[in-house]
Amino acid sequence: MQLKFVNREPELGELEAAAKQGGLLIVYGRRRIGKTRLLRHWLQTRDGLYSQAIEAQRDLQIQQVFQDLRAQLETRIVPKTWPEVLEILGLQRRRWTLCLDEFPYLTAVDTSLPSQLQKWVDHSLPGGCLLILAGSSTRMMHDLFLNRAAPLYGRATKLLHVRPMEFAAFCEACGQGAAELESFEKFACVGGIPKYWEFVEPGQDVIALAESAYFDLAPYMEQEPQRILRDEGVTGLNALAVLEAVGRGAARPSEIASRLGTAQTNLSRLLQQLLDASILTRELPFGESVRSTKKILYRIADPTMRFWFGVYSPHQSLWRTYSKEKKRKLIHDHAATVFEDFCRARFAGAQRYWERGVELDFVAPDPEGHKRLLVAEVKWRQLSVAERRNVLRQLESKWSRCSLRAKHPRVRFEVFDAAILAP
Repeated sequence: MQLKFVNREPELGELEAAAKQGGLLIVYGRRRIGKTRLLRHWLQTRDGLYSQAIEAQRDLQIQQVFQDLRAQLETRIVPKTWPEVLEILGLQRRRWTLCLDEFPYLTAVDTSLPSQLQKWVDHSLPGGCLLILAGSSTRMMHDLFLNRAAPLYGRATKLLHVRPMEFAAFCEACGQGAAELESFEKFACVGGIPKYWEFVEPGQDVIALAESAYFDLAPYMEQEPQRILRDEGVTGLNALAVLEAVGRGAARPSEIASRLGTAQTNLSRLLQQLLDASILTRELPFGESVRSTKKILYRIADPTMRFWFGVYSPHQSLWRTYSKEKKRKLIHDHAATVFEDFCRARFAGAQRYWERGVELDFVAPDPEGHKRLLVAEVKWRQLSVAERRNVLRQLESKWSRCSLRAKHPRVRFEVFDAAILAP
């Protein structure tokens, strides 16, 4: 199902600002997040040039790029090298905007291309023209543009990271009621990735959505983690094994290493690769830093990857034998973790906090009070007045036993339940 283009106003604003300034713009974000549709949608409004690189030999790549651009270029030359392509662009008589999508495909074949582009951007890029280099591999794009040793480091006027879309955009695109719990559970199954939203059909319940995307015969999501890891250049069975362990509840580095039957030190590089690729996220207790604590927890960042390793993988063989109630409970429990993320994302600096005997879902600087903390309990359901009062009382009791209390005497307590979904 082709969905309408929604939201992305901040990204469109950044593109417009970059076009006014000209120069080099870098656009990156994981595959299927909607980068290409965003760029093509915007380029159509300004008669922009666009080419998506292919995985092929250099000569075929140059041929493909020129073929994509030829109709909009003033030239009789057929370029054979990248410098010739760049010279043609430099000789155009009009201001242009050009996007080379999947740029890492080009540099993987010709490692000299970044150096050639550096020289051209520094000395020959026509004033007022905008060159956009886009790519899906977060790690590769970082290596090309954020590594101080990289030729193109510091050349871009802006690095635009296209991130997953929000729940509100999902509801608008898929015709879902933003105040409905099942709408959020559907969002928890497909996350903020627009490509996955195409599985959402009118009148479909959340179980049917999960089954069509994950559990049916040869479902689309079956090989998705392997594809994402390959895109990010994270290879080997150990990466999948780490994600399987985390998805099934191993959060501490020692627990992950124990489940893999290896020493914790052997996983340091792999864990960092998964962090750099934004596949894993690292959690620290509120107020702590990597230097001040060893209380580190790892979680799978993306809701769909979390569902794959936390629900699909452990239950794929027996799913068809489960009752509707059990299936719904598994989806509900997964959605609860996504709802916690949703609540924390609404407040700057919000984090979990834990110590021996105490665990808090939400701690953040209180936006309504100077030098005051907001401490909250998160419940993935709608609470009655009496239930809310009881949860609040239990939260205050937990805080009375928490060591943070000595550092932060001023606190406001809150309970976040599904009622906050209502716009």
